Amino acid sequence: MSKITLDQGLKAKLNGLNEPMELCDESGRTMGHFLPAAVYEKLVYAAAEAACPYTPEQLEQFKKEPGAKSLAEVWKSLGQV
Repeated sequence: MSKITLDQGLKAKLNGLNEPMELCDESGRTMGHFLPAAVYEKLVYAAAEAACPYTPEQLEQFKKEPGAKSLAEVWKSLGQV
């Protein structure tokens, strides 16, 4: 993903970037959409939860099963940490 650093002048023109915003070129054609970080994260987490094949109850049960490992423990056992 590319990254652009905004100066204070442009940030002020964009109303502080605290709400979703449509970005258009001079002709009015939509070039893209901006989402504040909090809104973006909320959408990503919602999509991940919707894609999960397990219910919250099943996930809790998995945590209680003997021999269960955290992701950090799995990475460590694979020599990735």
